[in-house]
Amino acid sequence: MSTVGAFPLGSATTLAELARDPHPRLALLRAQEPVSWLPELGGWLVTRRDLALSVMRDATTFTVDDPRFSTAQVVGPSMLSLDGAQHTRHREPFTAPFRPREVHDGFASFIERETDRLITALEPTGAVELRRTFAGPLAVAVVTKALGLVGTTADTVLSWYDAIVQSVSDITAGHTAGRAGAAAYARLRAAVEATVADRDAASLLVSAAGQLTAPEVASNAAVLMFGGIETTEAMITNALLHLLLHPDQLALVRADFGLLDGAIEESLRLEPGAAVVDRYATRDTVLGPATVRQGHLVTVSLTGANRDPAVFPDPDRFDVRRENARLQLAFAHGPHYCLAAHLARLETRIALKGLLERLPRLRLDANHPTTPRGLVFRKPPTLQVLWDRPS
Repeated sequence: MSTVGAFPLGSATTLAELARDPHPRLALLRAQEPVSWLPELGGWLVTRRDLALSVMRDATTFTVDDPRFSTAQVVGPSMLSLDGAQHTRHREPFTAPFRPREVHDGFASFIERETDRLITALEPTGAVELRRTFAGPLAVAVVTKALGLVGTTADTVLSWYDAIVQSVSDITAGHTAGRAGAAAYARLRAAVEATVADRDAASLLVSAAGQLTAPEVASNAAVLMFGGIETTEAMITNALLHLLLHPDQLALVRADFGLLDGAIEESLRLEPGAAVVDRYATRDTVLGPATVRQGHLVTVSLTGANRDPAVFPDPDRFDVRRENARLQLAFAHGPHYCLAAHLARLETRIALKGLLERLPRLRLDANHPTTPRGLVFRKPPTLQVLWDRPS
């Protein structure tokens, strides 16, 4: 099947539309062109859940190991941009702290203390922008602890992360990345090397250095850093936005915090922080209605797959009691399933519970409406909220 003229919906789809409000267009594509050629993307977009799973499970046919992979262009080869034995070699040294029991034992009390500290500072104000005063700083603190970086502050790590993510987003959108991302990565790499050199430091980076070279430790630290910050900042911000936009669902959660996990999964389903993942075809293959040629870019829309009505009835509805919400694909699937998914869930649960318990009548500021945006990474640019200050 020709890629030219055979996919009219894909030909009419713009990246600006997908960054601004992708859901109506993704629904059309999923129903009529579930694997569609997008000229603006220069590749295929997969929007149906079963086809998305088949791509992410098959690393032999759909690989990340390609010079065009955006993250690798910024930080070099890492577990995120390698497949097969090399992927395993890069990922394995980092896995132990992110298993469920280790996550709870190693991080729960730290996350609770950081959440308490941040909310205590905000409490008297009665109004704040929560993404950058709470969600971001919490995510940075947890990632910095997880990696064991020495000689850095949360503000410094956040500035590195901003620059690296911007470069990745620019490359994905077809633009030339500015110099800031490369400069930030150079500073991160220097901090990683200093940490590794301090063999007395109790650091995941030091333990990984026993199996990987210093540049390999640095590249994997970078993807863990911006992956962990981006995923969790978006999870907290998007979930809180969904709850505050749906007072009936918020009331259910307030009455039973056992529903908080469901609210988080449902928010991940409706608005995954990472909207897409990229793969590259290693051979000619048939994928749904499309004949994909060797070398073609195949972009999986996690956002589209997560609203597939064949799996999620009434898919645009936010329902904290949805029984199968955990079938969402926000953390991807297959060999590249998010390494720190358990940590991100724990962090978001503790953060949301703290906000809802300690900020009376927490609500959105009607003077500052907001909505998630972004082609690759999706969350509200700001989240202005109000609450009743103590009298």
